[in-house]
Amino acid sequence: MKSEEIRQRFLAFFEKRGHKIIPSASLVTPNEKSVTNQTLFNSAGMQPLIPYLLGKPHPAGRRLVNVQKCLRTVDIDEVGDTTHATFFEMLGNWSLGDYFKEDAIKWSFELLTDEKEGFGLEPKRLYVTIFEGDKNAPRDIEAFEIWKKYIPENRIYFLGAKSNWWEAGDNGPCGPDTEMFYDVTEDGLGDLTKEEFLQADKKRQVTEIWNDVFMEYEKRDGKVIGKLPQKNVDTGAGLERLAMVLQNVGNIYETDIFLPLMVKTKKLANDLRSQRIIADHLRASAALIADGVQPSNTERGYILRRLIRRVAMKTNCQMIDFSDWPQSIKGVVREEMEKFKKTIDRGMKEFEKGVDPFLLFTSYGFPIELTMELVKERGLKIDLEKFEAAMKKHRELSRVGAEQKFKGGLIDESEQVIKYHTATHLLHQALHQVLGDQVSQKGSNITAERLRFDFAHSAKLSDEEKNKVEEIVNKKISENLPVQKIILSKDEALKTSAYHSFNEKYGDEISIYFIGENLANAFSKEFCGGPHMARTGILGKFKITKEEAVAAGVRRIKAVLE
Repeated sequence: MKSEEIRQRFLAFFEKRGHKIIPSASLVTPNEKSVTNQTLFNSAGMQPLIPYLLGKPHPAGRRLVNVQKCLRTVDIDEVGDTTHATFFEMLGNWSLGDYFKEDAIKWSFELLTDEKEGFGLEPKRLYVTIFEGDKNAPRDIEAFEIWKKYIPENRIYFLGAKSNWWEAGDNGPCGPDTEMFYDVTEDGLGDLTKEEFLQADKKRQVTEIWNDVFMEYEKRDGKVIGKLPQKNVDTGAGLERLAMVLQNVGNIYETDIFLPLMVKTKKLANDLRSQRIIADHLRASAALIADGVQPSNTERGYILRRLIRRVAMKTNCQMIDFSDWPQSIKGVVREEMEKFKKTIDRGMKEFEKGVDPFLLFTSYGFPIELTMELVKERGLKIDLEKFEAAMKKHRELSRVGAEQKFKGGLIDESEQVIKYHTATHLLHQALHQVLGDQVSQKGSNITAERLRFDFAHSAKLSDEEKNKVEEIVNKKISENLPVQKIILSKDEALKTSAYHSFNEKYGDEISIYFIGENLANAFSKEFCGGPHMARTGILGKFKITKEEAVAAGVRRIKAVLE
């Protein structure tokens, strides 16, 4: 059964039983707490419906069904096995205070086994797990009694909360669930004891294909506080895993969902796991870009950037020609891979020399995740604790520097804020080169999302001037110049012609940060307390987003690093 037929059968089955078909929500969540307290992406089918599960009336009614796009990266290291994917589709139907366990279980069984309206699976290959009870809720005897009507009770197993309790992080609707597993072995396993079933699950001889969550409790601050005002049902299955079973293949990458991509990835990598990772990450990247996400160094954009860069690593930065993709998606992937190729080329040279992960990250922009993958592939070892200790010290030094000199300028000591601070030095010098030496800094404000720089200048910048400033900054970034510090006496520091505030009182010793191989010929030099990145090549692409007047004779530039 092809994946499109699976979708259509599922929707038609529940529409016939009074459910309204609703569209998938975007992968991108609104800015509210969600599953696992993340606000980046919808990672479960029920996530967009949390307000309605808590009692808010849904405009389409109390019975709903849809196929929801989801993205989950917590299991990214498992991608490439038989069942894990970062982007997946969840088939789900909900009862918002309408039917409960009796109808939910009955319809789940009928959908899975009915040959005419459902998926026609063999009932004798089904196994079911049920919540065994704990301090939060009693043993689910009701679900057990209902299931006995459909399958033998020796194939129904009571398991703990780790397996059969669903919750939305520390806050929100929660409750016991019942899960359905299907025997995917050639000859069939037959009746199994509880221990035999658990072993079959570990060996992937059975695959979870459906889940009914009975949401009647509410959790706050990690504790169950009581029951919801209404009893809800949230059922669902991953389309990819269900297709694997219905198409009788050994993994999701052999289904019709992935096969077109897998044909192309065989040309990009030699080993099967890498081919699967490339296929998964490209599919996820396309879905993210289609929903408006662009690569960046923060939040959603960083997840997309990480996915594309993992593809770049697995393909040795080969350019990918997917002629059937929209240009809006293909162009973003290609540009990001070309950008990362420059980082890889620089970083790999240093990696081969045995440079430690901390210097690779701070000086060459080489992500620690990629260092770890290379080390693992080559059977080498690195001291991750040493890396984390060095990063901790780096952040502490950055924080001290920020407190000393930039109390009003830096919002925190994060890597992204430090990148923006370093880029501000490049911007300052570029403005001098384009507009003249009458330019002087009047203030700055830096967050993890952008830099803001105020400077003395009497006229609005033309498009040509802004383009020239961007061109200079990006050229210096591409040159991967070192960012260095020297401490001089006040008299010596003043002789260097480094930029500084004439109204500020300085101590006997001055810290000067300069960008270049030496102080005399540096591109940029300023009195500054830090913090900065070790080299400019890690910064990314500099882009001015806004230029405006803020006072008489004072202009403001806002810019981002992409």
